[in-house]
Amino acid sequence: MSACPRVAYFCMEYGLDPAFPIYAGGLGILAGDHMKSVGDLRVPLTGIGLLWDEGYTRQVLGKGGALEDQYPKTARDAVRRVDARVEVTIKGKKVPLRAWKVERYVTSDLYLLEPEREGDRWITQRLYGGGTEDRLAQEIVLGVGGVRLIDELGIDADVYHFNEGHAVFAGLELLRSGKFGGTSLAQKVAKLKKHIVFTTHTPVPAGNEVHGLDIMRTMDADCGFSDKDLATIGGDPFSMTVAGLRLARIANGVAELHGETARAMWKDVKGAAPILSITNGVHVPTWQDARIRAALVPDKKRVVQDAQLWEAHQTMKQELIAEIEKRNKVKLSLDKLLIGFARRAATYKRADLIISDDKALKKLLDQGVQIVYSGKAHPKDTGGKALIGKIVEATKKYKKHVVFLENYDMTLGALLTRGTDIWLNNPRRPLEASGTSGMKAAMNGVPNLSILDGWWPEGCQHGVTGWKIGDPDPKDDALHEKDTARIDTRDRTLLFKALDKDVLPAFGNRAKWVNIMRASIEMSEWQFSSDRMIEDYVAKIYRPSSGR
Repeated sequence: MSACPRVAYFCMEYGLDPAFPIYAGGLGILAGDHMKSVGDLRVPLTGIGLLWDEGYTRQVLGKGGALEDQYPKTARDAVRRVDARVEVTIKGKKVPLRAWKVERYVTSDLYLLEPEREGDRWITQRLYGGGTEDRLAQEIVLGVGGVRLIDELGIDADVYHFNEGHAVFAGLELLRSGKFGGTSLAQKVAKLKKHIVFTTHTPVPAGNEVHGLDIMRTMDADCGFSDKDLATIGGDPFSMTVAGLRLARIANGVAELHGETARAMWKDVKGAAPILSITNGVHVPTWQDARIRAALVPDKKRVVQDAQLWEAHQTMKQELIAEIEKRNKVKLSLDKLLIGFARRAATYKRADLIISDDKALKKLLDQGVQIVYSGKAHPKDTGGKALIGKIVEATKKYKKHVVFLENYDMTLGALLTRGTDIWLNNPRRPLEASGTSGMKAAMNGVPNLSILDGWWPEGCQHGVTGWKIGDPDPKDDALHEKDTARIDTRDRTLLFKALDKDVLPAFGNRAKWVNIMRASIEMSEWQFSSDRMIEDYVAKIYRPSSGR
């Protein structure tokens, strides 16, 4: 790989291993895979994050089926303390920070910050917990503390990568310190822009954080800037996404379609960086089962490869079935189609789409089709929890066909993306920025059945690598369409049609199905790998010539 400048990478969460739960979902898993690949490829990138005392929720079904959130302490055996001390100011108080270096799971340099004093540990008590003040305090530690830690460690970073708006206060700290020169705010921003790159991840409005200038000043998140200057950078109220776009020389969405959506969303932001597309990828050694790689060794005859690929898949499916029986006391069939649906329980992802038409669902289940769900809702997301509630009710109604596995995490993610027969994804387009779980499934020979959203328009060859659920209709753009019920009815009909006309007939033909499995693997294992993603970041984002 061509030379890359030294990069400082900021992210609120990192999904590295199930035993180290300092991640909530897709953003964290992506950041973890990012750090694994930069280590594998020896890219000079240093990661900065927070050491969460309780991590994210362990979400289980309590009595009566209600979701309960539990918060076990984060084990410290994967990190070691480093001799670096910095401090930040929060609510007028000096808060000393200590740093830890991650010693397992990655070969790259990843440092995590937390307050030194027990009395300040409320800041990093819980990932995405608390209210606005907690969030601002966390983002001060990540951004301001992260920049100061980079300097304290003597790392001469030339590029600062803000992975989502959480890190934007790093930009304010760099401006405040005058690190790259300039006297007026405009001059400082112009000089700083050469060194900032920004990734936006969500087209969902609620995912783009906004803060009032008054609360920013109360929390010392203003970094000493006037209201006028803050408004110039991020607007009034202060949008973390707008600030990231204005401070960066170049920005990116996380799939080709998401790049288009982001450019449309933010087209009126004056001074915004151009927004490219760098499609996400996943870390192949982490997510692709070794048995899949072993089956497809090139020096074997095609017929041997096919036989071993099917055998490997059936073994992994049996492992999943055994885990389901162990957890839920439900015995699924090895020979019947097993649909997998597992992701963050956000309402726009429509986990309940397939179970919302009893007549069509019963016809499907009468043919032996099985569905396994998993998902986790944000502790405060009542809509997401209600969605899981609907799935739990369906498991009671269709006990031998529909199951829900509680506490979705990396362990379950791996089991499901290897052991199901087909991976279902049906968000309201274009609200799925990327959707990396489908990539993991694809590279394990589990074809996708998906709305043409996120990464799937780039990977779908209908009937070859998997299947699409209908074609996009401009009238059904969920960013602007208020009548979501109409969109849901249309897509539900298309989903059942695809299952009936395309998926089930193909599943009944072993040779055809194995060909689709092979094509799915061949399509995904480089194009949607995090190694390819990192090469794109180096070539299109990190190098000084990119974005100019």
